[in-house]
Order: sequence, then structure tokens, then C-alpha cells
Amino acid sequence: MNYQAGRVSGDTVLIEGPDDPVARRRRRVMIIALVAVAAIAVAAFFLMRGGEKPLAASAASDQAPRVTVIVPGRAAVGRTINANGTLAARREMPVGVAGEGGMVTRVLVEPGQWVQAGQVLATVDRSVQTQTAQSLAAQVNVAQADLTLAQSELQRAQQLVDRGFISEADVQRRIATRDAAAARLKVASATAAEQRARNQRLDIRAPAAGLVLTREVEPGQIISSASGTLFRMAKGGEMEMRAQLPEDDLVALPVGARAMVTPVGSSQSFEGQVWQVSPVIDPQTRQGIARIALRYDSALRPGGFASAVIGGGGATMPGLPQSAILSDEKGNFVYVADKDNVVRRRDVRLGTVNDDSVTIASGLDGSERVVVSAGAFLNPGQKIAPVRGKPGV
Repeated sequence: MNYQAGRVSGDTVLIEGPDDPVARRRRRVMIIALVAVAAIAVAAFFLMRGGEKPLAASAASDQAPRVTVIVPGRAAVGRTINANGTLAARREMPVGVAGEGGMVTRVLVEPGQWVQAGQVLATVDRSVQTQTAQSLAAQVNVAQADLTLAQSELQRAQQLVDRGFISEADVQRRIATRDAAAARLKVASATAAEQRARNQRLDIRAPAAGLVLTREVEPGQIISSASGTLFRMAKGGEMEMRAQLPEDDLVALPVGARAMVTPVGSSQSFEGQVWQVSPVIDPQTRQGIARIALRYDSALRPGGFASAVIGGGGATMPGLPQSAILSDEKGNFVYVADKDNVVRRRDVRLGTVNDDSVTIASGLDGSERVVVSAGAFLNPGQKIAPVRGKPGV
């Protein structure tokens, strides 16, 4: 073995020769160790890059709010329908001019009064018509006198014809004269009767018993057949509410269903009954009218607005706690979680509203996962971590 000696700081150092096998083995070990460290570093680098996305997703999942949801299902409920509409006379009667018209001299009724069939509501000046009626009555008297004279002459002629003082031809002429006088009397009587009927039609009369709703005429006003409606009446004072309902409610609503009607601004409710369900649907609004008959009450004013709760029979509907129902300018809605746990808005129409629950008339089929509460703090499209609750919570 070859050695080289040198002196450094007074010490003698032995240096291995370049062909020493121990040195070569140490270099090999060091190289292998460096390669292994580099491989481990590279593997760690790629593992960290590949695991970046799952870590972010896991973090996002951990940050999603935990929200209680329920699947409401469907249950049989006593169905009630909430509706709004207007009050009106059940049978409204417009009253106008039936005759020639003229100047109104008196108006005898005011809105809110009850009247009988045929009662005079207003009178029209008839000074000219009265003179005409008197003239025609005089013509009737003249025609009656002519008939009486013709009948007397005929009777005398019939007595004399047997004695030979009057010929049979004279008798026939007197019979014709009598018949002509009778015909003139009939014409005069008919003309006089027509004038009397015209004079009676000058008065504005109630076509049936009922309640006067409006008055559109005053004394001194000139009226004619073109004047339009002078009075409006409610026949028998009967009232109704014309409730606007969606077509799916109309289909299930039977005639005879009971209803409670509350006029706007009043705390009093009135019992009524559905007497007619609209046979047609408005193609624009997809709504129809249910007409609810009501007894007369001074608080029921035609043209006013009212709300109604109608008993619509039994039905199966989803039910939710009131905390699940939200509303804005577009109407009522709930939040449902889709298969990806993303919140989606769902517009709904409410059915029966109780103290702690609400039935959903339309918008849900009962199989959705509905957010029970905290909906006000969520936004459509937001991801949540749903926690299953019990229906009715």
C-alpha cells in the first residue's frame, strides 16, 4: 500500500492513494444516498401537487353550513282555500228610461233604501202627455155616443120594417152604421189606452223589490232612452263575493261549499255558500270566479274588497313548518336541496295555514328536501351540508 506523507501544522497526515478500494466504496454509498434523497424529494413534490385539489375540496366541504332539511311527504288534510275578490250584488238590476222621457220633476228614493216592485223611483213631467190623454178620452166619449145613437136608430128601424114603413135596405144601412160606430169606439179606446200606458211609463219604477244601490238622476234633468242607467238595485238585497281562484282550486271546489267572508277593514266575518263556479277560465291569468252568496248586511258594500276562507273538501298535500316559508315581492317560496346539496328556490302556493304549520297547495310534490329554517341566511346556488330532520319539526 502506497502512502504520501505531508506535514501540516507540525502533524504528519497519511493520505490514501487514489486507487484505495475503501474510498471508492464510500463514494458509491454517498452517490446512492444522494440519488435516493433526490427521488424522495421529487416524489414528495408531485404528491403535494396532486393532493392540492382534494384538500381544497375537503376544506370547502368543511366550510359548508350545516342546515336541517326535511322530506315532508303528503298527508290527507281538510282542504281550505284562501281567496280574494270583490263584493257585488248577486242580481244587480240597472233601471233606466222605459218610455219617451222628458224632464225629471221628482226623485223619490235615495241609495240604501228598500223599495217594492213597481214603486215609483222618479217622476217625469207629463203636462203635454196629460192633455193628449184627455183629448183621446174625449174621442172615446164621442165614439161611444155615436155607437149609442146608431144602435137606437137600428132598433127603431127594426120595429118599423115589419109595418112596411121602412125597407129592408134601410135596416141594413143602419146595421152597417152601428157596426162602424162600434169599430170607431174600439179604435178610440185603444188609442186612449196606449196613451195612458205611455204616460205611466214616464215614471221610473222599480222592476222588482230590492235595495237601491246608486242614483244617477236629479230633478230638472232631461232624460231619454239614451240616458243610460239612472238607478242600480240589488234584487232582494242579496249580495255575493266574486272570489278569484286558480283553475286547480276551481276543479276541486264543489257548489254548496261553505265560506267565511271578511270585508277589508272589518273584523266581522260573514257566512256564505258557493252557489256558482265559473265554467270558463281566463286564458291570460289562468283564473276563474267562484261566486259566494251572502245575506244582506250593511257592512257588505258592493264594489268593496274582501277575503274568504272556503272549505274545499279533503285533499292530500305536503305540510311544512311555518319557519320553512319565505316570501318576497314575487310571492311565497321555500329552499330545497338538490342531489348535489345545492340550494334551489321553489315558488309555492299556500293552502291551510295553522298556528305552527302550513299546507302547500302547489309547488311541491312532497319528495323534496326542504330547508326547515335559516333560509333567510341562504342564497340560491349555495352549497350546504344537509342534516336530515323529522317531518313536522
